[in-house]
Amino acid sequence: MKYQIYKGVGKSVEFRGLKSQYLLIFAVGLLTIFFVVIVLFMVGVNNLFCIVFGLIAASVLVWLTFKLNRVYGEHGVMKLFANKHRPRFLINRKLIHHFIKQNHA
Repeated sequence: MKYQIYKGVGKSVEFRGLKSQYLLIFAVGLLTIFFVVIVLFMVGVNNLFCIVFGLIAASVLVWLTFKLNRVYGEHGVMKLFANKHRPRFLINRKLIHHFIKQNHA
């Protein structure tokens, strides 16, 4: 028997150039904009305003998502957030002769 090898194992998910977490940002953002526009319609806001708001917000979301994907790459947003959580300074309170002793022993 011959089995076909699936070449996509281990690769990240990609759709039209958007990779991994950017797909999630894109999908959740569009759904959020859609629900906000529906709520605006139900509240009674002007229909033209709702449509224009939805189109502008969706356009900005698409542009921003593709820009983040292009600038930061596949794991860049996670690295950007991780960079904010790292300490600015590393403080070492041990004396220098302690390190010299350990290296020669």
